[in-house]
Amino acid sequence: MAAAGVLARPLAAAMPKPAFEISLAQWSLHKTLFGGKLDNLDFAATTRKEFGIDGVEYVNQFFKDKAKDKSYLAEMKKRAADAGVKSLLIMIDGEGNLGDPNTDKRREAVEKHFKWVEAAVTLGCHSIRVNARSSGSYEDQQKLAAEGLRSLSEFAAKHGQNVIVENHGGLSSNGAWLAGVMKMVDLPNCGTLPDFGNFRIQGDEWYDRYKGVEELMPFAKAVSAKSHDFDDAGNETKTDYAKMMKIVLKHGYSGYVGIEYEGGKLDEYAGVRATKALLERVRTELG
Repeated sequence: MAAAGVLARPLAAAMPKPAFEISLAQWSLHKTLFGGKLDNLDFAATTRKEFGIDGVEYVNQFFKDKAKDKSYLAEMKKRAADAGVKSLLIMIDGEGNLGDPNTDKRREAVEKHFKWVEAAVTLGCHSIRVNARSSGSYEDQQKLAAEGLRSLSEFAAKHGQNVIVENHGGLSSNGAWLAGVMKMVDLPNCGTLPDFGNFRIQGDEWYDRYKGVEELMPFAKAVSAKSHDFDDAGNETKTDYAKMMKIVLKHGYSGYVGIEYEGGKLDEYAGVRATKALLERVRTELG
């Protein structure tokens, strides 16, 4: 028996690292949170207890007035640590358009994001996720968005933080456009957060999701596994997860892939579990 124990240790140590880790985007439980059935402070512990997930992606809407509240942020950090959960990033909405054509409004939007960079530092995150909204021609919007992102990224770099942009409607859902913005910014701490599902540009105009993720992955510092509905085999009905994850892994990405369930047929908790099961199956299949 002693010999068997000696042999077991090297084998355990040689267990390969998974191709990617799985995290949970707070928006997956937005109905529960907005409905008062879950407090923001309990999100990290709930993520570990209910889903066995050890990484979280916060959304600023659930603690909008707490960006500068050091004691509140310290409590968030403590509860996450106590649960053995890593705080990865904060998704920022409602702080103005970083590509606003008006110079003053663009500067104001950039500065409104500063407090969230500092909050991310306090929480121990590596990034804030932002939007690249603008208006005007294709080229003008690229230049304006790049200018705002560059200013914010320069501030974030001083705090050891990344600024990452999600495809989130408008031209940001055009993979070629957003990749072009990244090239214009050309800073190591400015990147993307490719979302599997957010490729609706406007109305019925959609960008090819696989092409878009392919174009955004060279700049990716996080990945969002958007899910809505599932078939009887447990596959997402709008996105071929195996095909999508092959694209993600092909680019050498091995970080966290965040579950972001937005469906209506399953309740939020069941939707998160279904998405996690699918990601785990695909991860096993892809080795």
